[in-house]
Amino acid sequence: MEEIIISVIQRTLVAGTPLLLATIGEIICERSGILNLGIEGMMAIGAVTAFIVTFTTGSPWLGLLAAIIATSFISVIHAFVSISLQSSQVVSGLALTMLGLGISGLVGKPYIGKPLAEKMATWPIPFLSDLPVVGVIFFDHSPYFYMAILLALIAWFLLQYTKLGIVVRSAGENPRATETQGISVYKIRYWCVIVGGALSGMAGAHLSTSYSKSWIEGMTAGRGWIVIALTIFALWNPMRAIIGAFLFGGIFVLQYLLQPLGISPNLLAMLPYICTLLVLFIGVLLDSRKLSAPAMLAEPYRRGER
Repeated sequence: MEEIIISVIQRTLVAGTPLLLATIGEIICERSGILNLGIEGMMAIGAVTAFIVTFTTGSPWLGLLAAIIATSFISVIHAFVSISLQSSQVVSGLALTMLGLGISGLVGKPYIGKPLAEKMATWPIPFLSDLPVVGVIFFDHSPYFYMAILLALIAWFLLQYTKLGIVVRSAGENPRATETQGISVYKIRYWCVIVGGALSGMAGAHLSTSYSKSWIEGMTAGRGWIVIALTIFALWNPMRAIIGAFLFGGIFVLQYLLQPLGISPNLLAMLPYICTLLVLFIGVLLDSRKLSAPAMLAEPYRRGER
């Protein structure tokens, strides 16, 4: 029984890792005032890019780097449309999702069914991984897990306690006041969108080079939309995102645990998205101030306007 519990918790942490990476990026992006609904598409591009590069070179680390670069460039499209052209952030994000899913499906088609020779290896932390129960659960994972936790802590600290964090939050709350301080709101928002894109690429790379050893079209399976809900669930706080990501990771694992009970597979597949809808519904019911949503989220900023 103990082995089963340990296995379930381990799988929960693995399933929650890509959600946490992408959620951190979305929190940073939305804190600056930009809503990015293109997470699903960028995760798909990150996944296919990481897989192709890893398959070709044999190095998962090169695959990760390629995924980060690819999604950073793709995110610039959303930044340009939303910030420079001041078009609808919702429409731009949705278009980015469709673009990403289309490109990943087209580029990845020749690689369907081809397994990787080597996926990202686990990194047992010396001494800590030898601890009974706790060591196996928390200290014997792939580098993605450790990076996700570390990046969440760094993002939380930067947003809460540094000048850079104040500038980012100010860009999302009162961009005009930020501009009067001689700070370029456009530049801040551009960089936040790019960072968000890079983290989405990392999440996608985890799916194809660590979570599994193959590329399958549609392998993101709606995780990008779950990330949007997680951002609200976490109240735009990276520390809360850790809890939320692994909670939703547990819901993914729950699907497989309930299969032997004869429950409809279609119903089980709906579980994560039912929970996502519930989170969004609760978010709509609650006051936006209580949710701590950035005041200028999804609102275009035009220099010189009053």
